[in-house]
Amino acid sequence: MKINLNVDVRHLSRVEGHGNIKIKVENGEIKEARWDTVETPRFFEVMLKNKHYSTAGLLAARICGICSISHCLCSIRATENAFKVVVPETAAKLRLLAKHGETFQSHILHVLFLAAPDFFNEPSVIPLIEKKPDIAAIAIRLKGVGNRLCDTVAGRTTHPVAFQVGGVTMVPEKNSLLGLRDELKRSLDDLQTVVDLFSTFTIPDFIRETEFVSLKGEKEYPYIGGSLISSDGVEHKEQDYQPMTNEYVDKNNTSKWSKLSRESYAVGALARFNNNVQLLHPKASEVATSLGLKSVCHNPFMNNVAQLVECFHVVHEAIRLIDELVESGPGETMAKVTPKAGEGVGAVEAPRGILFHHYKYDKTGRILMANCVVPTTQNNANIHQDIKSLVKKFAMTKEMTDEKLELLSSMLVRSYDPCISCSVH
Repeated sequence: MKINLNVDVRHLSRVEGHGNIKIKVENGEIKEARWDTVETPRFFEVMLKNKHYSTAGLLAARICGICSISHCLCSIRATENAFKVVVPETAAKLRLLAKHGETFQSHILHVLFLAAPDFFNEPSVIPLIEKKPDIAAIAIRLKGVGNRLCDTVAGRTTHPVAFQVGGVTMVPEKNSLLGLRDELKRSLDDLQTVVDLFSTFTIPDFIRETEFVSLKGEKEYPYIGGSLISSDGVEHKEQDYQPMTNEYVDKNNTSKWSKLSRESYAVGALARFNNNVQLLHPKASEVATSLGLKSVCHNPFMNNVAQLVECFHVVHEAIRLIDELVESGPGETMAKVTPKAGEGVGAVEAPRGILFHHYKYDKTGRILMANCVVPTTQNNANIHQDIKSLVKKFAMTKEMTDEKLELLSSMLVRSYDPCISCSVH
């Protein structure tokens, strides 16, 4: 069967940054099937060099407009590990509460504004405002709840100002926290409507076994710090991230690529779910079951579902944290910080996957060396391998057209929720 297909996407829409998909099939032979990141490189590690520890977290937050809180917290954690600083419990809870707000607003942004249009065969979310006004309204409401949670706890949704080395600089008023708690509880009805919507979607039937890397939860579903684990059984301490990430250069990409036990691995909501499913909130587990998500899932399109499952988890956990903070009242929020020569690594689960910041400090508290490994850097090789496998499975059918293959491959990349500009360090 002489099948000829040509897909040339430059640049993929509804993702952050610039990435290309190139697929070429001639007379039934796959000539090309690849994913390339072509964003202009950003040298933010060099920008951090010689910065004082008190400003590093604020600068790191500027790396990403979507994951500002994750970058800020990861940066601060790296510094605290270098200086051997232990953060007070109240501060740790407030940081995690803000982290949940970021995860929530980011997942909603992706699931409803970026991914959902594909299932309605629409080019963007704009036509859905008329076609599905109720869903558009829910998307706006839910995104707003996540943003307000970040604003209240972190000072701002983008580029937080309430976090610094040693703890937090502000504690939200009790009434503000209780108001957020009410909003979060009301959001559960909207989230259930989104689950009902997703239950009507046909998720592409595509499996490619891969390795999943995430933080390893001990008592709670992991988001800030701890050991690193892969689904292939590899474990490392937080500070030993480099044997886990193994970055290397690919000639077609401005982003580095990563690999571990196999030719590539995946990070993100699906990786966290696969490695820590037993630690999910029971209500989130119920949603996963209702949508057919079971561990270990090797369908990358199900990352959209895993993000929705995590939305339920972080909402319930945010309510719990607010209850604990209100009940305990104002507590200690800052630890003493003494700069010293040292080296530290911070690991945080950003919405798109595990994020690392690694700093070396001189005795005055200025950065001598910085290294950052972001989620999409780690996912890019896996996206590329997925596209190759996707073409092998779906392209060799007489029903396949250039348009259908372009949509399918674009949906695949979008399911990873890539943040390409952060990956090109």
